[in-house]
Amino acid sequence: MKIPTIAIFDIGKTNKKLFLFNENYEIVLEKSTQFDEITDEDGDACEDVELLSSWVINTFNEVLQNPSFEIKALNFSTYGASFVHLDSEGKVVAPLYNYLKPYSEELKKQFYNTYGGEQVFTRKTASPILGNLNSGMVLYRLKYENPVLFAQIHYSLHLPQYISFLFTGQYFSDITSIGCHTNLWDFEENKYHEWVKKEGVIEKLAPINYQLFTQVTNSFLNHSLPIGIGLHDSSAALIPYLATFKGQKFVLISTGTWCITLNPFNHTPLTDEELQADCLIYKQYTGEPVKASRLFAGYEHEQIIKQLSEQFDKPLDYYKTVKFDSELTKNFKNDTYESAYHQLIVNIVNKQIVSSKLVLNDNSVKKLFVDGGFGKNEIYMNLLAKAFPAMEVYAASVAQATALGAALAIHDDWNSKEIPQNLIDLKRF
Repeated sequence: MKIPTIAIFDIGKTNKKLFLFNENYEIVLEKSTQFDEITDEDGDACEDVELLSSWVINTFNEVLQNPSFEIKALNFSTYGASFVHLDSEGKVVAPLYNYLKPYSEELKKQFYNTYGGEQVFTRKTASPILGNLNSGMVLYRLKYENPVLFAQIHYSLHLPQYISFLFTGQYFSDITSIGCHTNLWDFEENKYHEWVKKEGVIEKLAPINYQLFTQVTNSFLNHSLPIGIGLHDSSAALIPYLATFKGQKFVLISTGTWCITLNPFNHTPLTDEELQADCLIYKQYTGEPVKASRLFAGYEHEQIIKQLSEQFDKPLDYYKTVKFDSELTKNFKNDTYESAYHQLIVNIVNKQIVSSKLVLNDNSVKKLFVDGGFGKNEIYMNLLAKAFPAMEVYAASVAQATALGAALAIHDDWNSKEIPQNLIDLKRF
């Protein structure tokens, strides 16, 4: 008997993965790889889009031929803020520019001066000023710096929709990518910002598909298959929580290099102060807004544990052995690693409290989940629980949350079973 599964490609900046989930959303097969970056025409590092495309196609072909599994659906989640530029024949005509690529200050000034100034524009588009990380700015840059290439572009697809296009041959835009610090979407008007039309960028954007998937008979398969149009990874990672805690209000702090506090129940428009404090709005796959605040705390932790390991002559991961001691959070004597590490986490949690409070708009939210690295840090978790005494604070772990979210998004199109209620492991602090 073949096991019915959904195939999910989860494309990160570092790791590229394919998962097969069974109907209970357990991972029954996993393949992963990493690629060396190549460079664009300016010598800046970028993704090798040709290599990525062939790996995706070949890996899917491989699992299709595996006699143990029946693939009933396919979807994708990838990192955001990245466009793949295609000509009228669907061929890639430009590099997949890295969102960390430097952006011309002059061009940036020209853009914001033309469209109402930084303050007004960032509020309307819920997009802090982030250069190429505002993916719409990539198209603006190409128009002015490389008009020949700009003219060649038929459609620019965000990366999740490009990976979907490889299988469907269909061009779509998706609200989870458009509605995430792209400078493209006017949240006050709930449509593309006027600049998109004025600069001729609208013609380069494929029609928005609000359906999440498209039913396709493709050359890989001799039968019709629901194929998702792909999701931005930050939106996908929230879906297991929304599916599990239906009807309950919660806030999620997703921790990694960035610690992002996501509140799907705060629909108030961004204020200028919130924008300056690095808040933004994500669009969920349902089209609902999610207010979010960002803190570069994982990066800070990484830098300081390097210093501590040198200062106290300890291994780099020694911090994992440090037990929570409430006394050490009150009296800092920097003569031990333990005391210095407690001081680091106290400082990080103090910043986290400020960051998270920016999106906690009322007292009706009673649950606070922390996933990722800091969720495994008992000093961080104990201090956070103390800071929010009116809330239930949990360390939450979901195996492969972004891939699972992409699978759950099209649950009804392939899986007749109920969504299991044990998708998330919780530990209360």
